[in-house]
Amino acid sequence: MKIEEVLKTDKFENDYHKAVLNIVYTSNYVNGLLKVPLSKQKVTLQQYNILRILRGQYPSPATVNLIKERLLDHMSDVSRIIDRLVEKQLVSRKVCPSDRRAVDICITDKGLALLEKLDPLMSVHSVLDNNLTDEECLQLNYLLDKLRG
Repeated sequence: MKIEEVLKTDKFENDYHKAVLNIVYTSNYVNGLLKVPLSKQKVTLQQYNILRILRGQYPSPATVNLIKERLLDHMSDVSRIIDRLVEKQLVSRKVCPSDRRAVDICITDKGLALLEKLDPLMSVHSVLDNNLTDEECLQLNYLLDKLRG
C-alpha cells in the first residue's frame, strides 16, 4: 500500500518529507510485526534485542556498556531492562572477578531456550521476500546505510 493511501493524503512538502514519513511508518509497521510473537512470550523488543546481544557474546559475559553500544534502540534504559530480564531468570548478573566495579551480564539457559523458540517466529524474511526481490532488498539496505551516513 502506498504511503499516500495509508496517510490518506498526497500533500507532502516534497519527496524528502514523504520519504521520512514513509520510513517512520514502515519502521513502526515492522516493529508491530516483530512484537506479536514477543508479546506471547511476555518479552519486549528491547529485551529480545539484549538477549540476542548476550547470545552473541555467549559463553563470555557482556558489560552494560557493551550492550548499550550494540542496542538498536539507544534510548532504552539498559539497567532497568536487565533488571526485568534477571527477574524472569533469562539473564544473570555477577560482579566481574577481575574488576569489582564492573558487572558481568550473561544469558542463562532459560534465555537461550527462549531465543531458540523465538528464532523462527522473529524472521521478517517472509514479509520482505513477499514484497521485495533480492536485488531490491540489497538496494534498500544500501539506501538505508547511505541515509545514516
